[in-house]
Amino acid sequence: MDFPPQHQQLPTSLLTGKNEDLYLTQFTLDHAREMIFWEKGDGSFSYANVAAAEKLGYSQEELLGLTVRDIVHEYSDEERNDAWNILREQGESEREITLRTKDGRLIPIYCSMNFIRFKGREINCIFARDWSKKKQQERKLNEALEKVRELSERLQEENSLLKEEINLNYNFNNIISQSKAYKKILQQVEQVAGTDATVLIVGETGTGKELLARATHKLSKRDDYPLIKVNCAGLPKDLIESELFGHEKGAFTGAYQQKKGRFELAHRGTIFLDEIGEMPLSLQSKLLRVLQEGEFERVGGNKTIRVDARVIAATNRKLEQMVDEGQFREDLFYRLNVFPISNIPLRERREDIPLLVQHFTKKYSDKSGKAIGHISKAGIGRLMEYEFPGNIRELENIIERAVILSPGNTLNLEDSLPKGRKGVHDNDGFFKSFEDIQREHIIKALERTNWRVTGPKGAAK
Repeated sequence: MDFPPQHQQLPTSLLTGKNEDLYLTQFTLDHAREMIFWEKGDGSFSYANVAAAEKLGYSQEELLGLTVRDIVHEYSDEERNDAWNILREQGESEREITLRTKDGRLIPIYCSMNFIRFKGREINCIFARDWSKKKQQERKLNEALEKVRELSERLQEENSLLKEEINLNYNFNNIISQSKAYKKILQQVEQVAGTDATVLIVGETGTGKELLARATHKLSKRDDYPLIKVNCAGLPKDLIESELFGHEKGAFTGAYQQKKGRFELAHRGTIFLDEIGEMPLSLQSKLLRVLQEGEFERVGGNKTIRVDARVIAATNRKLEQMVDEGQFREDLFYRLNVFPISNIPLRERREDIPLLVQHFTKKYSDKSGKAIGHISKAGIGRLMEYEFPGNIRELENIIERAVILSPGNTLNLEDSLPKGRKGVHDNDGFFKSFEDIQREHIIKALERTNWRVTGPKGAAK
């Protein structure tokens, strides 16, 4: 055992027997790894070891001139007196506290305190250990657990949305068309898909605007990330903000936990805002900020959330007119209208009706377990004559109803067509035949190509 230098200078006679045991005890206390303090009744220290002095940045002599209130962070006289009285009653105690070093740094410690009475003196013997590393480990563990929790929540939400997407009627593989007019629209989709430009798809109800949005996402570089859909018309006005931007716990009645909004779920992917014309005017400025800055705050929160999400919007309303009427922000309209795509109604792509009828017949025949393999030419003719104010969605409903009502293997359309709805008429008010419609379509195609039949610019192409 090596004694401190000051002890080594003492006469050998003093370093034997009881004196040696005394110096050994002193040496052990001074050089223990834990911080050791002896606190007196007035809060001052009668002893502090080397570890305590080094950890707090004082000399041992300086510590003896301080009180416990000088080194414990945010420790009032009242708190100190209460702690002392409790310790006197219980005899021992353990707790976490924060010490303040000479240069102002804060150190979390865990201390064990023992109350000692000796010859009329009362001493609080404190053994303290630096918990900085433990606290850092706990913080990292909590951060990791929080990330795991957030990832778990996100996976659950994305899984729910994925199931929703799987159940949708339309996806990229369902694009069915031989119409030249519709192919021009698909060309626009291909042109814009590889960019991050905001797309505004306009068109009548039931024309398949969502189908174009999904095709745009499918062809984009964001295809590996989710396409998140929000139907602005299908959400109550008092919930649409929370649905889009999320909310913090306690933000409103029923907000029992934090929830991420659709914009956060669409991070690095695409968000499809269907029926954007129904967006409340009060929320349009917040949406504009997301489009311009890529940031927002959750409902009830003040932390700014940054997202990278491509926006595709769709509407069947005339937004320019809504702007004039003060129902839609002009700056938001221009920000959405970067790349507009006008989807055409079914009556402008009639040549696609037979293909769509065949597709929907197979779809609902398979669902119902029927083997409908024949569609009469007369039935197709009736459909070609109809104007379809409800567009493709209405056609799909007609075919689904016809499949249900057809007893054999032939699709019966007679009882499924709407009654009293306007169809395609000739000048005398009678329905045109399928052959007449085909003839007019061929003539229009020839007129567009200056009656050239074959070749690169011929009607046959």
